[in-house]
Amino acid sequence: MKKVLAFAGSTSSTSINKQLATFAAKKLENTSFDVVDLRDFSMPIYSEDEEQENGFPKEAKRFSELLDNYDGFIISMAEHNGSYAAAFKNVIDWTSRINNKLFREKPLLLMATSPGGMGGKFVLAAAEQRFPRHGAKELLTFSLPNFSDNFKDSKLASKKHLTLLKQQLTQFESFVNN
Repeated sequence: MKKVLAFAGSTSSTSINKQLATFAAKKLENTSFDVVDLRDFSMPIYSEDEEQENGFPKEAKRFSELLDNYDGFIISMAEHNGSYAAAFKNVIDWTSRINNKLFREKPLLLMATSPGGMGGKFVLAAAEQRFPRHGAKELLTFSLPNFSDNFKDSKLASKKHLTLLKQQLTQFESFVNN
């Protein structure tokens, strides 16, 4: 059986994006999954000097090697000031230095949620443009606005958004399993 990796682009212990990524992964019908937490991959802030003086951090290597083991990815992005969360950007910066094709030419379901009405649309737009250059293939997106209104008791309460997510998951699984 094919397997995907799900995680949030956040290091918050109460990440609403991790809740969404985990929920989506649990809705997969024909694909197994693992969920990881970026807090388990702590590394120094990327700089060329740091790389030249100390090489790649152990956790960057470990994260890069982890990505090799999956047939697709589900990522729910936290939006900080209209862009990636700093910790996620740092993981991407380090890991893409090890292998620029970060997503290994595999399918990616890219999601975002936020407390507000925009649902992380700015970070989605930035990632949607950037991630194909890092090997994201068959990139699909899903945005969930107003998280606390639309996600209750560990599930999507909005039938409209649940239908949209299921459509994206069906398409994503077809890409992963073909």
